[in-house]
Formats: sequence, structure tokens, C-alpha cells
Amino acid sequence: MFIDQANIYIKAGDGGDGIVAFRREKYVPDGGPAGGDGGKGGDVVFQVDEGLHTLMDFRYNRHFKAEKGENGMSKGKHGRAAEDLVVPVPPGTVIKNEDTDQVIADLTEDGQKIVVAHGGRGGRGNSRFASARNPAPNISENGEPGDDFNLILELKLLADVGLVGFPSAGKSTFLSAVTAAKPKIAAYPFTTITPNIGVVALEDGRSFVIGDMPGIIEGAAEGVGLGLQFLRHIERTKVLLHIIDMSGLEGRDPFEDYQTIQEELEDHDPKLLKKPQLVIANKMDMPDSAAHLEAFKEKMAELNADYELYEISALQREGLKAVLYRAVELLEDYEEIEEEPTEVDTHVTYTHEEEEPPFVLTRDPDGVWVLSGEEIERVFKMTNLDQQEAIMRFSRQLRAMGVDDALRERGAKDGDLVAILDFVFEFVE
Repeated sequence: MFIDQANIYIKAGDGGDGIVAFRREKYVPDGGPAGGDGGKGGDVVFQVDEGLHTLMDFRYNRHFKAEKGENGMSKGKHGRAAEDLVVPVPPGTVIKNEDTDQVIADLTEDGQKIVVAHGGRGGRGNSRFASARNPAPNISENGEPGDDFNLILELKLLADVGLVGFPSAGKSTFLSAVTAAKPKIAAYPFTTITPNIGVVALEDGRSFVIGDMPGIIEGAAEGVGLGLQFLRHIERTKVLLHIIDMSGLEGRDPFEDYQTIQEELEDHDPKLLKKPQLVIANKMDMPDSAAHLEAFKEKMAELNADYELYEISALQREGLKAVLYRAVELLEDYEEIEEEPTEVDTHVTYTHEEEEPPFVLTRDPDGVWVLSGEEIERVFKMTNLDQQEAIMRFSRQLRAMGVDDALRERGAKDGDLVAILDFVFEFVE
């Protein structure tokens, strides 16, 4: 089964907790603090594995969580950092943030990797809080929470040449005739329900990868049929071969088929029509194909269309060589264009991005004030609520963030309840 999209959840490892410990050495009265820091949590890393061809593995495993860092130890020993969690993906995988729809990475080359979720830093042990005023602190930090995201993985095939056209136009037959690929072929619509790829090897030693995309029908860009699901695969191709059934056996008009496919490509992404495209008149071995071809040419002439037309019979393997050699020429020209040097703008413009406030203050219907926000929740999670000194420090941090002032401005009174996540405390003037 071919799976080309998956929704997953990833969670980087939390940092290890720092600890409170003191030196307990013989003949050393009043030993100082010796609590070590926690280790860093593991990152979640996505890496391309050219041996993978689908996102099938993500259909059964949708949650990926890296290990937490080791907690700190006594005698000032730091906890061990956790190993990164490496998630293998096939070449051509696009990683998106599901909540923001932002593209995080586009992975195309074997071995390419990216850290998508960063592990939290380890919490500090009490030896880090020692000062002249407080030489024996009884306070430590919990580890910082690791990043977590809901992601969308999309697979876009890495084919140099893409075959497009209506169902049963002969794309699969063409692919099997020019490569060693063995796609499923039958005389009914949507035989191809998954993209197939193969390698074309020419007699002069040149080669390229060609992909057979599932048949596109009218309305594909709006989700009709199978087209929308696989239009994304066409985005990466450099040259398009538009296969048209000239036989008329399906009861369709070749010219209308041509226009429909062009419109669907444009609706999906107008840049697709800028790609080099060859029009392939297929099934020319059938009785009525010549007449249909003449009618097709006349209608294209009325549009003053600029196009390259090749007549073939994929079933009889006639006319294929000319198409393949022209396709490889277009590929070479395409690569030369892409590699032309471009002027580099050395002036960098920095734009101001509004920072998120450290907290958001709201009030529930029952009168409880609620504090939320990434920064304030991170500070809370790193506070060890079992330690009185840590609670006092958290109170000072809230005051420094402006929480007390915000509560007063909103009309909070002495004794009002304030909640952050699952922790509730009283507001004291």
C-alpha cells in the first residue's frame, strides 16, 4: 500500500531534574551544596533514508517521544544527556506544523537530517544557587520541558519526468514500455491508485527517473477523484509528458481532455504550466486515432497554442524513442537554467516580529484567575513545588514578569484564587 500523507505527534525529551544534595565528607564540617544538574533531553531528528518509499510506517506508529535526560546526582555529578530520537523518512518528505500549516523542512537527499523538536535543558542542582547570602541553598530546578508538535508529513515523489493525463490514457502502459517498472494495467478507470516510478536508460548512457501519476479528472484540484491526493507529486517533476488517448474508445474528446488537465494543473499550482511539457498522442494504432488527431491539431491551431506533439503507440512500443530523447534534452536544458548564477542581494533586511507576551491573564466564570502562556508555563514546570525555597523563587519570578501588577489592574482582591495549569494558589496583596 502506498501512503503519501501522515499525521503524527512528536515530543522531545524533557531535561533531567537537578537535585538538592550536600557534601557529607569526614572531617569536613558544614559541607557545602553538591547537587548536580540534570542532563539535556533528547531531540527528535528526521533523517532521509533512501531505502524508504512510502510513509506506511507512520500509519501504525503516530507518536514519537524522545527520552528524558538523566537526573542530577550528588557530589556535583551531572546527569547524562539523553540520546536523540532519529525518525527515518523517505526522500521527498515535506514536514509541516499541523497547527500553523508552516513548512518546517523539505527533505530530498539521502542522509539529510533536521532537528524538528529540541530537547529541554537539564534543571540546575542546588550547587548552582549558592551565593554569599545563601551559601547552603535548599533549591533545585526541574528539567525544562521538550518541544512537542503535531505534524503533517507529505511525500512528494522525486521523479524527473511526470506522466499526466486522464485515467486509461495509457500512462501505465507507457511506463512499463520504457522502464522495468511493472504497474498494474487494466482497461478501466483508476487502475493506477498509487504513483509508480521507474528509471529510463537510453542507449547513449543517459538516464532519468520517470513517474506515472494517477489519472487526473475534472475537479481534481477541488478534491474530486484521486487527482488532488497525487497532484502534489507533480510539483517536483522537471518535465511533464501529457498522455492523451486519441482512440476515442472511452467516448471522450481528446481536445477537451487536454484542456481539462491543463486547467486542473493550473488550479493546483500555476507554476506547473511553466514546466516543459510534451503532448503525447497515444493509441495511434487504433482505427479512428488519425482522424481524432487531425481534429485535435485544428482546435489547437485555433488557440494558437505553442506545443510539441509526438505520436506513439505505447502498446505497440512505437514512437517512444523520440519522446525519451526529447525529454532528456529538456531535462538537461532545465538543469542548465537552474544552475545559472543569479545576483545575490547582500543587503539583509531585519523585520521586527512582535514577541509573545510572557503570560495571558483570563478569568473563569467561577471567579478563578487563570494564567497561561508558553513562558510562564515553562517557568512553572521547572519549579520543584516540594521545596519551599523553590516556591518563593517562583513567586519572585511571577512578580518580575508583571503578574502581580496585572492582577491588581484587573481588579483582583486579596485571597482570590489564581490557577496556572493544575496548580492553584491565593493572591496576596
